Amino acid sequence: MTRIIAGTAGGIRLDVPDRGTRPTSERVRESLFGALDSADAIAGTRVLDLYAGTGALGLEALSRGGVSADLVEKAGPAATVAQRNAERVSRAVGAPARVHRSGVQAFLRQARATYDLVFTDPPYELSDGDLAADLGLLGGVLSPDALVVVERGKRAAEPDWAASGLELVRGRVYGDTAVWWAQPLAASQSA
Repeated sequence: MTRIIAGTAGGIRLDVPDRGTRPTSERVRESLFGALDSADAIAGTRVLDLYAGTGALGLEALSRGGVSADLVEKAGPAATVAQRNAERVSRAVGAPARVHRSGVQAFLRQARATYDLVFTDPPYELSDGDLAADLGLLGGVLSPDALVVVERGKRAAEPDWAASGLELVRGRVYGDTAVWWAQPLAASQSA
């Protein structure tokens, strides 16, 4: 069972597609969000969840004080499930959660909003080059002090931060999952 762990919508069950997604385990989400809460990196943020799948990451952030969440998912069945989850959590917290059925690069090229907290949890088969291209497009949608969280299998190569205009802030491995935090270069140099 996948659920929202904490915050206003804590305990709400999230639907999961029959196949085609790899939801972040509850243990990894609990550790990740504990660290984000400790860093005061969630409250008041505009959240973007790329390769959203069920929407668990973006919706967890919304439950913990994010002011809005945009979930980007290309696969039809997963986007349908994410929409149901977004409606349920949005009602509980009283903040908007929007699902965009789109590829990540197409969404980022047309996006007009800015985001403070971005999650990107691509499918394991996404190439390093495609991930670098996705991260490179983030520059146009990030607030100056945004935080970007990238999740991949622990055997995956670390993203090419310099090519993406981001700088690594922190990296952790949770079992089979690697999680990196990065910020725009200008933010990390002024911090």
